[in-house]
Amino acid sequence: MNKTILHLDLDTFFVSVERRISPELKGVPLLVGGITDRGVVAACSYETRDFGVHSGMPMKMARELCPEARVIKGNAGTYSKVSDEVTEIIKEGVPLFEKSSIDEFYADLSGMDKFFGSYKYATELRRKIIRETGMPISFGLSINKVVSKVATNEAKPNNQLKIDFGLEKSFLAPLSVKKIPMVGDKTYQTLRNLGIRQVKTIQEMPMDIMQRVLGANGRVIWKRANGVDNTPVIPFHERKSISNERTFDRDTIDMVKLKGIIMAMAENLAYQLRRGEKLTACIAVKIRYSDFNTYSKQKRIPYSSADHILIPKIMELFDSLYSKRMLVRLVGIRFSHLVSGNYQINLFDDTEEALNLYQAMDKVRNRFGDRAVIRASAMGARTIGRMHNPFNGQPPIVLAHRKQ
Repeated sequence: MNKTILHLDLDTFFVSVERRISPELKGVPLLVGGITDRGVVAACSYETRDFGVHSGMPMKMARELCPEARVIKGNAGTYSKVSDEVTEIIKEGVPLFEKSSIDEFYADLSGMDKFFGSYKYATELRRKIIRETGMPISFGLSINKVVSKVATNEAKPNNQLKIDFGLEKSFLAPLSVKKIPMVGDKTYQTLRNLGIRQVKTIQEMPMDIMQRVLGANGRVIWKRANGVDNTPVIPFHERKSISNERTFDRDTIDMVKLKGIIMAMAENLAYQLRRGEKLTACIAVKIRYSDFNTYSKQKRIPYSSADHILIPKIMELFDSLYSKRMLVRLVGIRFSHLVSGNYQINLFDDTEEALNLYQAMDKVRNRFGDRAVIRASAMGARTIGRMHNPFNGQPPIVLAHRKQ
């Protein structure tokens, strides 16, 4: 039996949410993101794209390219709630689905042709989402995730496209190589330097040439250009919180040590959020004293995954909670009320420099480990870090508390 994979993508999601809230914004050029010149564009409407505006660029540049655009700060919490509305509709109608981001979904409809007709079913699902949420959404339908995702991008805005079995290569052939998922700016420039502009050219090349030029990525890109992809749809697991805590060999009242450990845990969990493309809206601190009495305090915050926002708030909670002046047996922190969202979503108030700094630090951590880049004040907490990815779709691993 051939696979039937559906890819759904909410069109210009942040912009569409803002227009649902304020219908008078329809047709108006919109930029969502940092409202200062040093901010970053998180999303932009189709009206601005003709001027060369795209997400991720500095807000100052976007405003220069499209002076008539209206700038909106945006609210990650509001976007997450709308995303949850769509998720619930998909969850009710699809037996197996994957939520790959705040506005993007995959669903496995294999076998449904016997009963409903996959394309008809996907069409009805899309109409239901539009009817019940008011959000424009596009879909692509094919035998695998890669072809379906490309089909969705070709169908936009607010449309749908089915690629019949056996026509994957001919559908991809005339497209720009930049439309292949995984081909970024640098890879695109490398391919252009080789005279490769269309997917058709890659299809006509031997795989080993692509591999020689681009290494292991070349092999993957060649397969995708030929419409080959065996990646399964990963069942959706919504993780609600992540936490970390430490029990000491000897109870302590050393405030430098305690604060260093708290800071190290907060820094590491913030990195895990960014790695998993998550944001938190609730933070908590826990203290267990030598008499085994345990106290905790939590606080709601704007959605974030940024160190400079989370760490000071965690330290404030710790200072307000630690009032007994007794020996401490255990400390811990927890981030909850998690929502999906890529890294740019939570940086509406931040600068391009901050964005680049976090990306650079996280790139080093991804390559050399969680503790490759740490704050000097947290260096004493040697055993904090080296976590598995808590957002890999698997249930959390339960471990005994490691000793500090």
